[in-house]
Amino acid sequence: MASRDSIERSSSEFGGSGVPPLDVETRATDSVAGLDGVDRKSSTTDSSAIFDNVLRSDIGLSTLLARLKQSIGSARDFAAFLRKRSALEEEHAQGLKKLCRTTHDTTRRPESRQGSYSRSFDEITQIHDSMADNGIQFALSLHQMHEDLQELATDKERGRKQWKQTGLSAEKRVQDSEAAMEKAKTKYNSLSEDYDRARTGDKQTGRFGLKGPKSAAQVEEDLHRKVQAADTDYASKVQTAQGLRRELVSTSRPQTAQALQQLIKECDSGLTLQMQKFASFNEKLLLSNGLRVSPLKSQSDTTGTQPRSLRDVVYEVNNERDLRDYVTSRAPRVHQRQGEVQYEPHHSLQSAQQAFPPPTNRQTSIQTLVQSFPGSSDLHSQNPHMQGINLHQSPVPSYVPVIGGPNANDHDSPKQPTFSSSTASGPPQVPPPQFSAAQSQFPSTPLNPPSMLVQLPHSQSPMQKPMPQIGIYPAEMPPLRPVFGVSLEDLFNRDGSAVPMVVYQCLQAVDLFGLEVEGIYRLSGTASHIGKLRTIFDNDASQADFRNPENFFHDVNSVAGLLKQFFRDLPNPLLTREHYQGFIEAARIDDDVARRDSLHATINNLPDPNYATLRALTLHLHRVQEHSPANRMNAGNLAICFGPTLMGTNNTGNIADAGWQVRVIDTILQNTYQIFDDD
Repeated sequence: MASRDSIERSSSEFGGSGVPPLDVETRATDSVAGLDGVDRKSSTTDSSAIFDNVLRSDIGLSTLLARLKQSIGSARDFAAFLRKRSALEEEHAQGLKKLCRTTHDTTRRPESRQGSYSRSFDEITQIHDSMADNGIQFALSLHQMHEDLQELATDKERGRKQWKQTGLSAEKRVQDSEAAMEKAKTKYNSLSEDYDRARTGDKQTGRFGLKGPKSAAQVEEDLHRKVQAADTDYASKVQTAQGLRRELVSTSRPQTAQALQQLIKECDSGLTLQMQKFASFNEKLLLSNGLRVSPLKSQSDTTGTQPRSLRDVVYEVNNERDLRDYVTSRAPRVHQRQGEVQYEPHHSLQSAQQAFPPPTNRQTSIQTLVQSFPGSSDLHSQNPHMQGINLHQSPVPSYVPVIGGPNANDHDSPKQPTFSSSTASGPPQVPPPQFSAAQSQFPSTPLNPPSMLVQLPHSQSPMQKPMPQIGIYPAEMPPLRPVFGVSLEDLFNRDGSAVPMVVYQCLQAVDLFGLEVEGIYRLSGTASHIGKLRTIFDNDASQADFRNPENFFHDVNSVAGLLKQFFRDLPNPLLTREHYQGFIEAARIDDDVARRDSLHATINNLPDPNYATLRALTLHLHRVQEHSPANRMNAGNLAICFGPTLMGTNNTGNIADAGWQVRVIDTILQNTYQIFDDD
C-alpha cells in the first residue's frame, strides 16, 4: 500500500501529463488471470488431445459403449426412484383425502360439536384436502417423469445395441484381415528360408515325386515358384488389411464414436432435465403447501377473498360462545310448568289408603302383598324348600314372575329365557337370572286371585317377545339343500348367487354386531351354536336372517366361526389349488407394488364365484380392520386367521408356505381398494 501511495503521489505531481495513476493490484490480478486463462486453455487442449487419442485407438469403441451403458443404468435407477417416490406420495395423498372425507362426515353428525369449532374444523380439512390434491398432482408428475426416463433408457439401449453391432463388425473385419495377413507373412517367411537354403547349396534330404527323387535344381525351382505365390498372397493381404484399417480409422470408427457420443449426451441430458424437474416439482409442492397453510397477505383465492392461515383458523374457535349457542338453541324444548305439583289421590283408592298404610319401600310392598292373601303366611311351613328364605333380606330381581293366571298349572311347557338385545357397540349381554323357583316349587298352592299379578314399569317388564325357535332337523337325516362341503361353482349353478347366502348372512351379522367386538374372527364361538346354524343353512337357508341377533343366539363369535368353517369345508379352497403356486410366487416378491400387481393379476384369473366371494370378504375384512382400535384385529391378525383358511392347508407339504399364505392375505387387505372397487 505504501508503494501504491507513492506512485499516486508521483502521478499527481505530473498533473498536466494526463497519465492515469497506476493500480498495482489491478495489474497483478490481470496478470494472474491471464496466466490462469493460459493454463486452463493449455490443459483443455491437452485434455482434448488425450480424449481424441483414446477415441481413435482400438479401445475407443469399447470405452464409449461402457460409458453409454452407465448412462442408461443411471437413467433407469433414477426412474425406479421416481416410481417408488410417486407411489409413496400417491398413497399418502389418497390416505389424507380419505381422512378428510371421513372427518368431514363425522363433524356433520348430530353428536359432534358445532359452532365455531365445526366451522374451523371444516376449514382445516379443506386445507388438508388441498394439500392432498397437491400431493396427487406431484405423484402424477413423478410418474410421468418415470415413464419418460424409462422410454429414454429403452431408446438409448436400442441405439447402443445397433451401433455396437455396427462398430464391432467393422473392428472384427480389420482384425480378421490382419490375422490373415500375419498368417500369409508366416508362410512367406518360411518358404523364403527354404528357398534360400536350396539356393546356397545346403544339404537337404531328397524329395520324392511321382517320377522318383527330384534333383536340386528341380527343388530350387519349385521353392522359387512357391515363394513367388506366397509373396503375391502376402502382398495382397497386406493391401487388404491396410485398406480396411484406413476405412476403419477414417470412416467407421469416427462415425460410430460420434453416434455413441451423441447417445451418451442425449441420455445424460434427459436424465439431468428430469432431475431438474424433480427439484422444481419438490419446490413447487412445498411452496404450494406452505402457501396453503400460511398464505401471503396479498394473496386472494378465486372468490376474491383473503384466505386465512391455519393458525388464524384454529384461533377462531370460541369455546364460550359455542357452549352458550348450544344451550340457548335448546330453549324451545323447555316446557312451562303449570303451577306446583300436588298429590291428588283417586277417589276409588281413598278407602284402600285408609285401610292399609302406604308401604315404606318396594320390598315391603311385595311382602305385604304376598302376606295379605290366605295361606301365604304358612308358605315356609307347607314347603320345606322355602325354609331359610327371608323376604326382607332377599334382593328383588329385575322382574317378578307372574304367579297364578290361566297357565299357572301348565308345568310341561317351560318358558324360553329372554335375552337382552346386543348392540353394535359391544358383545351381547348375558340376561339376569330368572327367579322362577317359587313358581315351580308350589304347583298346588291355590294362589290364583287376579290381584296377585305384580306388574312393573314397561321398561323393566320381562314379558318380552321370546326368541323364535330355530329350525330343528334330525341329525341323522341327510341335508335337504347342503351348503357346507359343496363347491362354489355348484352353489352358483344351483342357487344362482355368486356369493353364497351363508357368506352374505355372516358378513352382514358381523358388520352389524361384531365390528367393535374384541378378537372377532380370533376367538372361537360355541360349538353347539355353530352346529345348529350349520344345520339351518344345510336344509333351508331362507330361514336365516342374521339382522336379528336372536337368530344366532346373540353370539357373533359363533357367526364368525361358522363363516371360517364354510371356507375350510370347501372342496377347492377359495383361492383354488390351480392358482396356489401363483399366489405363493407373488408373495415372495419383495417390492410392495410389484407384489400387489402380481397378486392382482392372479386374482383376476379366479373363477367368477371365487372372485365375487373373495371381493365381498375382502371389503368386509377391510371394514373390520378399520375398527382395529376397538377389536384389536388389524390386517396382520386377520391374515393369520384367514391365510390357511382361504388358501387351504393340504395344498403343499412344505410348512414354510404358511408364512407366504399370511403374506398373500395381508397384501390383499393392505391394497383392498387398489385390487377391488368399493361400489
